[in-house]
Amino acid sequence: MMAEQPPPLEATPLLNEVPLLPHMVNGDSIQQATPNPSFVLCFLQVILVQVNPGETFTITTEDGHIQCIQGPAHVPMMSPNGSMPPIFVPPGYVSQVVEENGVRRVVVVPHSGEFHPSMHPPPPPPPPPHVPHYMHHPPALLPPPPHPVFPAVPGTGELPPQFMHQHPPPHVFQEQEPRSHGRTNFIQRDERSLKMQEHLKKRLKDRQASGHTNNKLNSPPSSPHKVLNSSNATIPNGNGKGQQGAVGALKQKQIGKTKGSPEAEMGGNHCNPKNASVFPLQRERIPPVSDIQARSAVLSWNLPVSSQNGESHSHSPAAFTFEVAISNSGKNGKFKSVYVGEELTITLPDLRPATDYHARVSATSSSIKETISELVSFTTESCEPDCPAAPKLINRTKNSLSLQWKSSNDNGSKITNFLLEWDEGKNGPFKECYYGHLKQYKLTRLAPSTRYSLRLAAKNDIGMSGFSETVTFGTAGVVPPAPAPPTLLEAGVTWMALGWSPPAGGALDDSLTYSLDMEEEGSGYGFQPQYNGDELSCTLRNLRRSTSYKFRLFAYNSEGKSSPSEVVEHSTKPDRPGAPSKPVVKGKIHPHSVRVTWEPPKDNGGSDISKYFLEISEASVGKEWEPIYSGAQREHVCDHLRPGTSYRLRVSCAGKGGESQASDVTTVTTAAVPPGPCPAPALVGKAKPKEITLQWGPPAVDGGSEITEYLLEMASSEQDEHRVLYQGPAAEFGVTNLLPGRTYSFWLRAGNRVGFGPHSEKAELCTAPGPPEQCCKPLITCKSATCAVVSWESPACNGAEITEYRLDWGQVEGSMHIIYTGPCQSYEVKGLTPATTYYCRVQAVNVAGVGLFGDTSVVTTPPSVPAAVAVLHLLEEDQVEISPPFSTCLAIQWEEPCCHGAEITGYNIEYGEKQLVTVGRNTTHVLENLLPDTLYRIRVQAINSFGVGPFSHSMKAKTKPLPPDPPHLECVVFSYQSLKLKWGEGPSRALIPNPTQFNLQMEDRFGRFVTVYNGPCHTYKVQRLSESTTYHFRIQAYNDAGEGAFSEVCAFTTTKSPPAPLKAPKVIQLEENTFEITWEPLQPMKGDSIVYILQLAAGREFDQVYKGPEPCFRLPAAQTNCEYRARVCAGRQCHDLPGCPELCGPYSPSTVFSCQRREPGPAAA
Repeated sequence: MMAEQPPPLEATPLLNEVPLLPHMVNGDSIQQATPNPSFVLCFLQVILVQVNPGETFTITTEDGHIQCIQGPAHVPMMSPNGSMPPIFVPPGYVSQVVEENGVRRVVVVPHSGEFHPSMHPPPPPPPPPHVPHYMHHPPALLPPPPHPVFPAVPGTGELPPQFMHQHPPPHVFQEQEPRSHGRTNFIQRDERSLKMQEHLKKRLKDRQASGHTNNKLNSPPSSPHKVLNSSNATIPNGNGKGQQGAVGALKQKQIGKTKGSPEAEMGGNHCNPKNASVFPLQRERIPPVSDIQARSAVLSWNLPVSSQNGESHSHSPAAFTFEVAISNSGKNGKFKSVYVGEELTITLPDLRPATDYHARVSATSSSIKETISELVSFTTESCEPDCPAAPKLINRTKNSLSLQWKSSNDNGSKITNFLLEWDEGKNGPFKECYYGHLKQYKLTRLAPSTRYSLRLAAKNDIGMSGFSETVTFGTAGVVPPAPAPPTLLEAGVTWMALGWSPPAGGALDDSLTYSLDMEEEGSGYGFQPQYNGDELSCTLRNLRRSTSYKFRLFAYNSEGKSSPSEVVEHSTKPDRPGAPSKPVVKGKIHPHSVRVTWEPPKDNGGSDISKYFLEISEASVGKEWEPIYSGAQREHVCDHLRPGTSYRLRVSCAGKGGESQASDVTTVTTAAVPPGPCPAPALVGKAKPKEITLQWGPPAVDGGSEITEYLLEMASSEQDEHRVLYQGPAAEFGVTNLLPGRTYSFWLRAGNRVGFGPHSEKAELCTAPGPPEQCCKPLITCKSATCAVVSWESPACNGAEITEYRLDWGQVEGSMHIIYTGPCQSYEVKGLTPATTYYCRVQAVNVAGVGLFGDTSVVTTPPSVPAAVAVLHLLEEDQVEISPPFSTCLAIQWEEPCCHGAEITGYNIEYGEKQLVTVGRNTTHVLENLLPDTLYRIRVQAINSFGVGPFSHSMKAKTKPLPPDPPHLECVVFSYQSLKLKWGEGPSRALIPNPTQFNLQMEDRFGRFVTVYNGPCHTYKVQRLSESTTYHFRIQAYNDAGEGAFSEVCAFTTTKSPPAPLKAPKVIQLEENTFEITWEPLQPMKGDSIVYILQLAAGREFDQVYKGPEPCFRLPAAQTNCEYRARVCAGRQCHDLPGCPELCGPYSPSTVFSCQRREPGPAAA
């Protein structure tokens, strides 16, 4: 149905989102076997009723129940014969049928020629009288809701309010609504409408009856998407209880689906009843929910259907396992599995009232993939409230009680009233004392000191809740009277149980609390509270034993504290005493008796000890304890005991508090007697030359004590005294160190803790011959520090004569060697080292074998003079820190020798003609004041407190020669820039190796002498000197003996330098036989004037033609046709030298010219 302003169809739930009523499908489906199981559903005729927002579409089921569907929604309706079912509309509206894609839709529009949606429709006519109580006003921006349109229902039918679904949905309970408020007053219908309703109802009954008997292929399917089991004729939202209705619907909030789902996209498919096509789905259909209660609901589903080749086949229920999961937190909330099994119908228990739930079912099989149904949503019924909490007392007086309480869970319907009941203080049946919506109430006109029981219940529109827990409150009253004194119920050692009764004359229903005070005798603290409570008895613990206590009692109620009771005195019981001290032996222990005594216990338990109990037990056999004494004495003699037997004793005591624990156990052993004689010892195996093994058994009588040891005695003859060989617990002993071939006598005695018994009979046994006995420790006598005499005694030969002795000697006990073999019993060892420890031992040999080595003797030779120095060598120059003159000194070094037991104090050094030098403990020494280039024989001896040791081996060493004297230095060649010096006699060059070297030094301008030559030559030319300069020289000679002294300083002066050479002169012919010869002039040299010497040669020899200061010369009268050669040199006139000598430089190159007849024109040479 539609209002005046219907919304677009897209805003309404899709067809696949609205589950159909079961009686609409009635199992009309075509099942075909398919490889993959799916639910197959097809429709014969489907009609959709469009419900717009704000509208409610109401239908009735077969049993008269009402279904209300709120818009927007599309309600699918099934027409069994293809005709349009009757749709009743309110006055002023008309229904129109619109067909889209083969699906018919019924649209209800206003009664007019054209239908125009309007944003502001006129207000609708007023609703029926009963509806406004449950209808809410729409928002101001939305169009007002139209009148609900109901199909015809019987006039006597009842419309339960829970089917009027609004937001939020209020509830009106059935028991509160009179049946006169039925639908006859809700909607006014005419007679024609009622008749058509009855006709439609009858047709639906006939159709359903025929639907159960006819073939399913001839009945129309109800939905192209879903197939519902005909047996599960329930309404998915849980609000319908009928199972044979003609149409079905759901509340909008429970059928809302997501737009565009696969089921919605296939909503236009239909099936023809004669040639039906199957539509496979990959999910189970939505499981229907029925019998929805407040806390439970019934969920049922069909088996999956396999479709293949146009035919459908059902599966066996046992082939699938179903799992049901529900959620109360929304469709996307967390789902909880509540059932796994093979049933097709289950009951969901423990649900919450008025709660939205979403359920889904998944089917699994061993051969088919799991399929999951779509979600089904349902809301549990509302119900009566939960039981409220008990009311609380907020104030009280003597005549009133003020109570207060809180609301409980309303379970979907608001709590309207509370019911408070009481027992009127008579412990009788409860009666109503308050009914209303308030949460507090004051009871007045009550009796003082009276207890009242109350309970509370809550009521909503559905019903009354259960009552709360019963609580009891009392009114105020008067203080109670003084109670009777407490009585002793039972007393223990450290505890006391007291009881009392309520005070006489008090109110029977008065709630009393009691306070018990106690005073300990002699404590001085007075009465102290020990108990506070409402019990009529208490047990006081941690009291002192056997102690008297005083008690008094107070009673309390809400009004105050009573007077104390009379003081009463009670006592605790004494405790059992502690254990006495363990018994101790008094006096001597006899073989048959022992006297024991003990001390009283430290803790007597609060009473005197009345009796002691002494018990005994034999320790060896572990017998039970036997009492041997009972009395007040603390001493007892235990007699009739067996000698040498251990007994255990313990004592206990008794007093008024009971018997104590037993004391610690004391073990007493009676005195024993020595054992009897033993059997004679016997030989075990074969006798050996030096050893006999004896064996024996215990004596027949042990003397009352365990045999602890044996004493074996031996004698070589009857006259010899007995010698003890063995004393110990063993019953076998090997006698060693015997002589071979001899007879020995043996006796045996057994002993216990008392002593030894008598000797056994004599046993005579003989040894076999053998090697000599072990020699005694040899005697060592030192004759000197290097010689010792070793002597030894001859051991027993054991029946064979000793042929030789072997002496083992060495400095290490574990590494000795034989140094002597022979028949003598002494040996002199020579070549020993003084102050050295030596070890030696001796071994005897006879024809029977080699005896054992005797004990090792140790001797240390006496100290002596040191040993000879073993290493002596000469130190080189680089090994001496301070270099002495090795031409007169020798540096020697040696290693310290063995001191032979006394510390070395010094050394004697012998050199030359037995010259002796004594030095300290140093191992190096420099012999001084020796002759140069002399060979010396040197040896060293060490000195200690015993004297001087032997000299070392001789070492030959030669001193180096003395360093050479400086040679005479002279200058053999003087030059203006060099000086050639010469010294000594020898070649100018080192042709042969010369050990003597020379060091020539020259003084520089700073007055320091620097070496200008170092080598073996006897001449040296000093170059790069300045002219006419005096230089100072000195020379030193050195060789392997060392460096000699420097000579005296010699001064040598360089000569003046001659003038430099001139270039070849130039010749110019002036006249026919006159020539002018010129040359380059020179500057004066350090104040000395320059003269020139010109030589001219006409043949082989040059003749001087000019000498003077001028740089030119005119040659007259030259011969014609004669060749001349001219050269010139410069001469330096030394004025500072006596006689003013001249230093002439070298001549220039010659210039050749000739005198020829002059031709016209100038002639030049």
